[in-house]
Amino acid sequence: MPDRPFYQPGASSVEGMPLMLQMFHTQPLVMLKPHWHAQVEVNFIVRGSVHYLMNDHEIALTAGEMCLFWGGLPHQMDDLSDDAVYAGAHLPLVHFFRLHLPADVRHRLMTGATLVTSATDQSDDHNFQRWNSYARSGDAVKAEHAVNELLLRLERVRFEPYDLVSGASTGQVAGGPFDQQSSRNVGRMCDFIAENFLYEIDCVDIAAAAEIHPKYAMSIFKKSTGMTLNEYVNLLRLSYAQALLMHEDANVLRVAMDSGFGSLSAFNKSFRKLAGMSPKDFRRAGIR
Repeated sequence: MPDRPFYQPGASSVEGMPLMLQMFHTQPLVMLKPHWHAQVEVNFIVRGSVHYLMNDHEIALTAGEMCLFWGGLPHQMDDLSDDAVYAGAHLPLVHFFRLHLPADVRHRLMTGATLVTSATDQSDDHNFQRWNSYARSGDAVKAEHAVNELLLRLERVRFEPYDLVSGASTGQVAGGPFDQQSSRNVGRMCDFIAENFLYEIDCVDIAAAAEIHPKYAMSIFKKSTGMTLNEYVNLLRLSYAQALLMHEDANVLRVAMDSGFGSLSAFNKSFRKLAGMSPKDFRRAGIR
């Protein structure tokens, strides 16, 4: 690795706060390895160029381009120009499901595609700077305003040229019709999971929060996100666990319990499936 600043996944607060909107306008850092987080990510390249290794494809972006992707799959910014500056946000699913995007676009994003657009202008840089300032102001009203404006900006994508880049063929990831009532139901389920993922919850509890039948709840959630309810709950728990594992005195068993897993074996199995390594190995790599 060249002598340049780098980012050690797991060392930041992103993974540990899966329910919080996070915005940024800064110089990016090369990532030493892939990471994941339980939010949808939007990146706008202000200056320079960056290169991403996504779950099943690669993306190269230059100044003026913007991308949107689901951060729940491993991804890595593995290269960038020395003058690179980018802006963007990590959007919890609760906000993502407020977006009025075509159903097939939303489904493809949640199943691994990256939306890329060059249809941007100078106002985007100014807006991302302001949204970042509002989100970090400590003023809840300003933060909410930033979210609402960002969502409107992302919805504008549907009226302009964009590409959906994926390693899978379109036929493999195309989604079916998904009405606004279903979207509201998924949003309500995400709200409930966000408030209760550290506790023992199941599909019956989650469906009750949206006042729908459990089988229907499982069906529309899978159809919309590409994940089962259990996979999404585990993703939030694993995102939360990453931050806990970065503490020098972290105990893996304690982290498993504090992250909502009922047993160490369940935690190890879920963690290894997503990260490709055990929690102990992840902790060792992160605190070196």
